[in-house]
Amino acid sequence: MKKVLITGITGQDGSYLAESLLSKGYEVHGIVRRVALEDPEHRLWRIKHILDKIVLHSASLESFPSIFKVVDKVKPHECYHLAAQSYVSYSFEDEFSTIDTNIGGTHFVLAAIKERAPHCKFYFAASSEMFGNVKETPQNENTPFYPRSAYGISKVAGYHLTRNYREAYGLFALSGILFNHESPRRGNEFVTRKVTNAVAKIKLGVEKELRLGNLEAKRDWGFAGDYVEAMWLMLQQDKPEDFVIATGVSHSVKDLVETAFSYVGLNWEKHVFIDEKLYRPSEVFDLKGDYSKAKKKFHWEPKVSFKELIHMMVDADIMKFKKQLLV
Repeated sequence: MKKVLITGITGQDGSYLAESLLSKGYEVHGIVRRVALEDPEHRLWRIKHILDKIVLHSASLESFPSIFKVVDKVKPHECYHLAAQSYVSYSFEDEFSTIDTNIGGTHFVLAAIKERAPHCKFYFAASSEMFGNVKETPQNENTPFYPRSAYGISKVAGYHLTRNYREAYGLFALSGILFNHESPRRGNEFVTRKVTNAVAKIKLGVEKELRLGNLEAKRDWGFAGDYVEAMWLMLQQDKPEDFVIATGVSHSVKDLVETAFSYVGLNWEKHVFIDEKLYRPSEVFDLKGDYSKAKKKFHWEPKVSFKELIHMMVDADIMKFKKQLLV
């Protein structure tokens, strides 16, 4: 039985990936912070339904000895490094921890694999935020990087660390440059979840308004469940290569708002207000990915449309708040 190690297993992507790999017959191991094990109700909610099927290990991305110990113990066949400080707006507030955690953590995992599991296939969760102030649209694997946040900068560094370990030490190490991907498991700090949460509360009469920043920013939004399948497919190839994963279609935040509000029969303009304090110090305006390489190499394509995704999230939030109101 193949063993897999997932950092960030408690997150959106980690939970979907763990489910998928269990269905494929893997022995699934995950790295979590000790605080998560001490507060499973709040910190392990995305994987609560599979806790009896996986093995969790306490470690920190800020501690090489703890990462080394887990890799040495598990000796995985595949490793998916998903853990990171991934909220872009927060990275402006705390650049130091974002860069330290994201770059150092990636380096620690790669170094531990090199020493204790050199035949392990390694996946690094890169990001479309690396493109930043884009030089061409759509963006593909050859588009130059121009990150506009500490988060984007940290991901560029992780991308090059991964490439270097591949070229210098012969590791099967690659990066998946994933564009924005969402789901009902998305954290409340992300704009998609902020919008669908607000729509549900406004529809149920719990709240009346939603405050947002730049409505003109555009993103290529897909479904996380589709994207974790692409992660797995990358590691099944004969040689390690980097891939862009996207839908090839971008939508503005305004499109997101209109889609969510209209789904429940509400006029967004009566409820949405612009708050300039919510604008980023440096905005990324139009990200759209070209996933043709992934389509050609391993026949991957997104299955869930933008509208289906937003409707799915609104439905989940309405159900969640209805249950809370009944308590």
